[in-house]
Amino acid sequence: MTLALQATAVVALLYFAALNAIYLVFTGIAWRGVTHHLRARAYSGEDEAFASPLTPPISILLPAYNEATGIVESIRSLLTLRYPEIEIVVVNDGSTDETMRTLVEAFDLVRIRKALRDAVPTKPLRSAYVSRRHPELLVLDKENGGKADALNMGLSAAQYPYVCAIDADTMLEEDALMRVAKPILDDPSVVAAAGGIVRIANGCRVDHGRVVEVGLPRSPLATLQVVEYFRAFLVGRMGWSRLRSLLIISGAFGLFRRSLVEAVGGWRTDTVGEDVELVVRLHRYLRDRGEEYRIEFVPDPVCWTEAPEDLRTLGGQRRRWQRGLAETLWRHRGLFMRPRYGVLGCFGFPYFVIFELCGPLIELVGFPVTIYAYATGRLSLPFLIGFFVVSLLLGVLLSVAALALEEFSFRRHSSTRDVVRLLVFSVAENVGYRQLNDVWRLLAFVDLARRRRTWGAQQRRGIGVRS
Repeated sequence: MTLALQATAVVALLYFAALNAIYLVFTGIAWRGVTHHLRARAYSGEDEAFASPLTPPISILLPAYNEATGIVESIRSLLTLRYPEIEIVVVNDGSTDETMRTLVEAFDLVRIRKALRDAVPTKPLRSAYVSRRHPELLVLDKENGGKADALNMGLSAAQYPYVCAIDADTMLEEDALMRVAKPILDDPSVVAAAGGIVRIANGCRVDHGRVVEVGLPRSPLATLQVVEYFRAFLVGRMGWSRLRSLLIISGAFGLFRRSLVEAVGGWRTDTVGEDVELVVRLHRYLRDRGEEYRIEFVPDPVCWTEAPEDLRTLGGQRRRWQRGLAETLWRHRGLFMRPRYGVLGCFGFPYFVIFELCGPLIELVGFPVTIYAYATGRLSLPFLIGFFVVSLLLGVLLSVAALALEEFSFRRHSSTRDVVRLLVFSVAENVGYRQLNDVWRLLAFVDLARRRRTWGAQQRRGIGVRS
């Protein structure tokens, strides 16, 4: 028993040391990467790309289930995108609310006959519509089959070589599509997919599908998520992108080469983490074929989304994310420590297994075991205090560094009061909020044991409604 406790305490100490060291390195990579990206953007030639007939058209896929409160604003934001040629494919996945009626009335839809490719099997199509006012808007009404099934129907309907998958409760900024496509425009034969940053719209003012004033939500829980997203995207995904080991492109905003998505069988319908699973499957498919490729994160194309403002909804979201990650890591366990998969197999995949999948257990068990080791005389008081202080300060340092990277690079928050509030929450999220996230992530294993497959419901106020 004594040896087990000592071993647990040592594992916890090594875990915290390794995790913080990795994130410190990633923070340095992110600062360098974002700085280089912003310098290069001044010479990116976006105007030339917009005018060029060689810029590939893009099909935007928007799956929707019971999204009547926010889907009109989301589509309006897509209709204002600055991109040479797009089509918007909205897939109503058997909604039971007023989603379909809202779409018909808002966009003057008329029924048409639509032929679909048989790229990926899906639930049956009930009817198809186009907008009289916006001919680039196509709406498909299908039987309910889940988000992945709806995306697959959109994939089969898409006519363009690249597909951009977004969520129905999101809005893209006017230049977001052009910027997320930039890596593909620069190197179309190599870049297989790209993702942008997701920002929280709670507290922002929205007018006709565009965020016209960036603000913070009044809800402390939503504000904590603002800080969390800065760290996850600007530091985490930037770091993994630079190491060619990006495993996650958010389902809220990702651009993919359509032929590759079709080649690997589309989005899987038997997982709640269809976004991460698709990216890992693309990595594996391209590595197995020995093809040169890149999957990239771009830090400035912005997708605005509505964040949960109550603990029950947020907890359900985090449990679902962890379930999806666990299902994906298990399904693709053959990548683990396999040199043929390069940095992805020998570092990226093990990191997600150890720190993202098993991390909540180590963190929640490690702290009490360390305290117990002190209480039984196996750790000195100075060491115990030093351990907790260093852990807290490093967590705060990483959060503040992510916030500083955001403010120095993009300056989205013009209000000094908002910046100060974000700074306070960068400190506060390390005490209580992260531990609560660990509890939710552990509960995901209970869901897995019970074979839970449902997504759960989110109480939406409607994107752009100030909270």
